[in-house]
Amino acid sequence: MDRRNKKTSYIAKGGLFIALGVILVYLSSVVPINKLYLLGIASTIIPLSVITTNIQNALTVYFATSILSLFISASKVTAISYIIFFGLYGIAKYYIEKIRKLYVEIILKLCFFNIVIFISFYIYKTFFLGFISINMPIHLLIIASEIAFLIYDYALTLIINHANNYFIKRLNL
Repeated sequence: MDRRNKKTSYIAKGGLFIALGVILVYLSSVVPINKLYLLGIASTIIPLSVITTNIQNALTVYFATSILSLFISASKVTAISYIIFFGLYGIAKYYIEKIRKLYVEIILKLCFFNIVIFISFYIYKTFFLGFISINMPIHLLIIASEIAFLIYDYALTLIINHANNYFIKRLNL
């Protein structure tokens, strides 16, 4: 494929990924249940964009999806959740997994997650002027959320590998 056709292909794929991402973020803001599930599915868009195009196109998909989600989404909290964590994590995962040392990757991913949680808590506390009422010790909540994050990361890896092996390679995307 020559360079011009490759760019055209990347633009077309990027447009499709943006549309799919915005639809999933929008649905997660209006559907009364499974909000995190839909955001989790939306988070697969960025890694799939990296696989089928390149990291620059994936960054464009992330920024465009984020901006459009802010305008279109019924819930700004859902759009902000996508911007701060679910969309951004695919990019962070790409760079972290280039290290190829499992323990270092896990530590960096947990650091990323904890920073995002801290920023989210600070934003919530600052802009919504409410205090979060937690009925369990904070250290147990942190440990439980980190375990849930590691399960999410593993599931995301499985979805990306499955899509890569069964759809992307077979369809020559």
